[in-house]
Amino acid sequence: MHPLLSLCVLWLLPLASTLEEDSPLDCVPRRSVPYHRDNAHLFREEGVFNYSTMLLREDLDLLMLGAREAVFALDLKDISKKHALVKWEVTQQQEDECENKGKDPETECKNYIRILHKTEDGRMYVCGTNAFDPECDYMSYADGKLTLEKKGEDGKGKCPFDPFQRYASIMFDNSLYSATSMNFLGSEPVLMRSSPASIRTYFKSSWLNEPNFVSMTQMLESEMSEDGDDDKVYVFFSETAVECDCYNKLVVSRVARVCKGDLGGQRTLQKKWTSFLKARLDCPVLESQLPYIIQDTYRWCDPQQPWKDCLFFAVFTPQSDTSDLSAVCAYSVSDISRVFAEGKYKAPVPVETSFVKWVMYSGDVPFPRPGACIDNAARKEGITQTLDLPDRTLQFIKDKPLMDQAIQPIGEKPLLVRRGAAFTRIIVNEVQAADGNKYHVMFVGTEEGTLVKAVNYDEEMFIIEEVQLFQSPEPIKILKFSKSTGQIYAGSDYGVAQVPLATCERSSSCMDCVLTRDPYCGWDKVERRCVFLSNSQRELVQSVKDGDASLCQDADPVKPMNQSIWPGGNLKLRCTAPSNLAKTTWERDGSPLTPATRLQFLPDGLLILNASDSDAGWYRCLSTERSKADEYSTAVAEYQVSMGQAGTGGGTVIFPRAQVDSPSVAGLHVVVALLVVSLLALLAWNFYKGHIPLPCVRKNRQQSQVTNEQGGLYQNAPRPALAEDKPLVVGTDNGRSNNNHTREAASSAAEEHDDPIVNLPTLKYIDDESEI
Repeated sequence: MHPLLSLCVLWLLPLASTLEEDSPLDCVPRRSVPYHRDNAHLFREEGVFNYSTMLLREDLDLLMLGAREAVFALDLKDISKKHALVKWEVTQQQEDECENKGKDPETECKNYIRILHKTEDGRMYVCGTNAFDPECDYMSYADGKLTLEKKGEDGKGKCPFDPFQRYASIMFDNSLYSATSMNFLGSEPVLMRSSPASIRTYFKSSWLNEPNFVSMTQMLESEMSEDGDDDKVYVFFSETAVECDCYNKLVVSRVARVCKGDLGGQRTLQKKWTSFLKARLDCPVLESQLPYIIQDTYRWCDPQQPWKDCLFFAVFTPQSDTSDLSAVCAYSVSDISRVFAEGKYKAPVPVETSFVKWVMYSGDVPFPRPGACIDNAARKEGITQTLDLPDRTLQFIKDKPLMDQAIQPIGEKPLLVRRGAAFTRIIVNEVQAADGNKYHVMFVGTEEGTLVKAVNYDEEMFIIEEVQLFQSPEPIKILKFSKSTGQIYAGSDYGVAQVPLATCERSSSCMDCVLTRDPYCGWDKVERRCVFLSNSQRELVQSVKDGDASLCQDADPVKPMNQSIWPGGNLKLRCTAPSNLAKTTWERDGSPLTPATRLQFLPDGLLILNASDSDAGWYRCLSTERSKADEYSTAVAEYQVSMGQAGTGGGTVIFPRAQVDSPSVAGLHVVVALLVVSLLALLAWNFYKGHIPLPCVRKNRQQSQVTNEQGGLYQNAPRPALAEDKPLVVGTDNGRSNNNHTREAASSAAEEHDDPIVNLPTLKYIDDESEI
């Protein structure tokens, strides 16, 4: 071996082992659940689209749902029940004006409901895009009816103009905080509080540079604060990085925060935030060259713990097309708060090449600290509100709102990394398992309309299941969780789905229930079924960290099925693995089977081709799955196969051989002979008359025969159509292609139709598509 080559191999070995250990490619859902109407309660209204705004009114047992030009009041326990509806449509004049501005009248020039918040008096504040002229109103629910008050408030800065632009908003102490664009073109981004005193961000690229707003939430940091701190509002977004000296634009993820009591400055930063600070969010993902982009966040807090123990869970996707990995990272609120309260600032420094370079600021920091809320230390100096802040502090934050330190996730790595459909939304719920420990279960929506349920067990990523919520693969645009019902609500353009936290009944055996490692589910030994943990008072079998299925009792034996096959026939024995992590193997008379020409292992069973007497016997399908604890095998299906008449059960008997001496072949020969004679007579008549020879006219007769299950023949009975199944005749093709295609295997056709197939001798195809 060349010395340089051997050196490269030695250098790559540690890298390869690292990639193998940390590779996210192995993180596949244990169970994939295809779409079925029983998977969830579904709601959609004909002609209404974009169900992407939700408000949980648990006090009214309602789910308020905002869509395109409509707001619905749905039953919180069963969203398929609609209690009320109010339409909010644009006028023809508004639609025409929107179209004249260059927008699509069918999609953009409608009223998309984008804001739904509860006010302190029990009403709801609702805003819509209103044909690129945002408008807000108040709405009430009484006596089973939704009513718009039609006050027509200006929605600029509260609601986006563009219905497809990302935005964020919350209602905090009856004040609306919103992050969107202030103008028609979407070129003036703003983080704004509308009332009681309107205040907004300073319009400068160092504050917001082409942002894509994601989410917003509040933190009650004034509660039991030793420093007399103020409550804060956090906003998550992505933007083009001003601090990056790059040839191309680099997008980074950010978190920013403002103080609730901020009133702006007296002279500098009038009616502008004096507490606006932002920092970069990192979510390091394997093989990523560029920063991953934040798509959604969820704030989780333990009501028994202080606010510093709250967590932010965020989903990230790549900003380049070279990767299809998505990730979930978790951040501590205390870590974020520490960066803003104690971290260094970044400062712009002009350089000779006429551009600005951002570096860590190492100079003196004025007092009060720029960007800080008014606290006890400031009050001691006579500064009781932001209007009292000195100009030096205000000018500093006006020029330097960016923190130097990036915020790293807990553990400095993601909780979940997965290849496939991009993550879109996330909610997190905490559950106490049978072992007494509490676990965070992540429910993540994807671009393909699936809901991924995953847990991180001691740095082990584990996806419990992935459920297809909608019939069409529409991206999930919103996720909500109701504590009162224990239900998850997912919205898309197509409709809304309501699903429970767990569907334990999908596991039919103790081993399957334990290997699912779902902290919500456990095996009830008395009832012999997988049940919801909180619904049972008995001790349940569960092992979420290790998946120890040895705790299970012996499984019930599988009931064998009798199957018969004729000599030379084909037989399929069905067997489906109970999970994506399991592998199936086959035994015959207690001895392992290996794939061969006549024994084909399929994903859903075993196919026996050209059977002989030696193929009779007792077949058993075994499912083997490895968990963290051990490897477990269980019988999934058993068959007793004998030679003789076709039986019933889970197997499919296939007869590929033609009955060459049957009346069907003799009849075909007669028809072919008649066609040949007719063709010769027609040619002779044309030559006799002296006409120009005409193309041959082929007369077609339909005659199909099928074999019934007992082997009898029925004349003129329809038979199942096969792919590329064309009529067979002997004849000329008048110089055109004879379209001789290879016929598909009879076994696959019989599997689809469960009917015996009779093969005919290979003959030429005629040009037309009619059958004989």
